[in-house]
Amino acid sequence: MTRPDPSAHRGAPLPSALGAWRRRPQPPLRPVTSAPAGPRSAAAASLPTVEEVSAGGVIVREHDGGLEVAVIARYNRGGRLEWCLPKGHPEGEEDHRQAAVREVEEETGIAGHILEPLGAIDYWFTVARHRVHKTVHHFLLRATGGELTTENDPDHEAVDVAWVRLEDVARRLSFANERRIVDLARQVVDQHFPPGGARGPRP
Repeated sequence: MTRPDPSAHRGAPLPSALGAWRRRPQPPLRPVTSAPAGPRSAAAASLPTVEEVSAGGVIVREHDGGLEVAVIARYNRGGRLEWCLPKGHPEGEEDHRQAAVREVEEETGIAGHILEPLGAIDYWFTVARHRVHKTVHHFLLRATGGELTTENDPDHEAVDVAWVRLEDVARRLSFANERRIVDLARQVVDQHFPPGGARGPRP
């Protein structure tokens, strides 16, 4: 699980590069970008820095003629409810892909497999007596089973979970950097979920 909660960060996300792997050659996607943000004060700059890595992503299912994404809600340190993409730290010898699959299932109850990487975002925040530079690797996943639940979250950080229509996810998410990840997912999703069939027009 994510420790500490990335919702507590006090800086804007830094630029990051997209994953290079693709099923077939295609033009590169636009990278997730924003203005660089470092420590906000000289006092913060003097604190030791801890590097953290997490993985998660955009898990998609076909439903009712369209596509839906599972998102979670958690409370930040100020007690505000925030909606975000599921993610967490790798455990043991897990690589980013394995961690993303496990964390998505733990936090949402939905099993899935990775279709392709969407890129990484990174940002700074300060906790206790150190600064954290966190990088989160995101993947596009296809849902393969399960039911929405937060009961499998071992740290009980997720307090709610919901399926949201792909076209509405950006409005639900609390963080601009995750909204950009969803925008990237929308650019490639038709390669994995071709329009028509289950995605035909809704009645």
